[in-house]
Amino acid sequence: MDSNVVEVLYNIYHRKLSKVSVEYKRYLYENINWTSRLIGIKGSRGVGKTTLLLQYIKCTFADVDNAFYISLDDLWFKTHSLMELVEYVYTHGVTHLFLDEVHRYPDWSQILKNIYDSYSDLYLVYTGSSMLEIDNSKVDLSRRQTVYVMSGLSFREYLAFEGVIFLAPLSLDDLVSRHVATAMEITSSIKILPLFEKYLKNGYYPFYKEAGEDYLLRLQEVASLVIDADLPAVEEIEYSTVQKAKKMLMILAERVPFTPNISQLCKELETTRDVGLKLLYALERAALLKLLNSEIKSYKSLSKPEKVYLNNTNLMYALTAKVDKGNLRETFFFNQVNAAYSAIMPQKGDFLVDGKYLFEVGGKGKTFEQIKDIADSFLAVDDVECGHKNRIPLWMFGLLY
Repeated sequence: MDSNVVEVLYNIYHRKLSKVSVEYKRYLYENINWTSRLIGIKGSRGVGKTTLLLQYIKCTFADVDNAFYISLDDLWFKTHSLMELVEYVYTHGVTHLFLDEVHRYPDWSQILKNIYDSYSDLYLVYTGSSMLEIDNSKVDLSRRQTVYVMSGLSFREYLAFEGVIFLAPLSLDDLVSRHVATAMEITSSIKILPLFEKYLKNGYYPFYKEAGEDYLLRLQEVASLVIDADLPAVEEIEYSTVQKAKKMLMILAERVPFTPNISQLCKELETTRDVGLKLLYALERAALLKLLNSEIKSYKSLSKPEKVYLNNTNLMYALTAKVDKGNLRETFFFNQVNAAYSAIMPQKGDFLVDGKYLFEVGGKGKTFEQIKDIADSFLAVDDVECGHKNRIPLWMFGLLY
């Protein structure tokens, strides 16, 4: 391959690298075992996967041309192949290859396997849509790779991103046992509730800073792009089904938290129950919805969820005309807790976490009436800075990752 053909890609790589800030790194940065030969990072659009790759390169390589970054949705690949590029950069000294947006490249899993097997001393890190079903792909990469999932900013990360306060993540055990002392320490130096309100509307996706007042509009565009581009790339579905997915998202956005009547929902979408359930779970994998089940779910057997939420509170403000306060609280709790722990719908209360802790979510006037006399039961209470005994401030559940 002629060096002039690749030069444009090097220029793009160097330009992106020069502009990336390393001032703040997401929680996942320190959790990744970067010594693995094949690393996959899944996550929804806008959570910072590209920034994470570039930050690692910038902080790790004295000679940045020992590494190479490329996004696989680049038009360059319309006339050239990835294997051609890999051969060129490998023979020109690259030891670490960083591939962004792999789901946009045909037969990506087979190509990754070929690269891994053919270049035994080349390290690969790739990012892809949160929708990627890596375990069920046609090519078995499980023995070769380590896969990480990247969520949006937690409330803890938002506080650090804003330069307000830097806190270590809390374990759930520490939260329920030490929440009073922890809350007193944090709130002694900052007014936490106004910051929490801002986060709920404008703090989950790191691009909120650059987007400014256009953030919610940009978020609408991201949601649309996920369905228009990522869904067909991963699921190989037809245009009419893409339109049904968009309609489903907007129907549910107006009704969440939604206890599904699948038959009625599918009737509105003019589709079958099987297709309707597949779309529902596809929108969850796309990180646009969150489905609450009464048991740990399996995507291999799609059952009707107990409740449907939007994935996060920022999406609520972007996609709905009027945000319900009770729904906002439950969505925040589910989103933050479920990023680090399993959460299912119990017979009593709102959420059972890790099969151990029972939570009811509500305002500061919430009582234990619904979950009284149940062991390890707690209230997640909004509009309070500090809690008491088994009453835990809702905002503190944003400190878990």
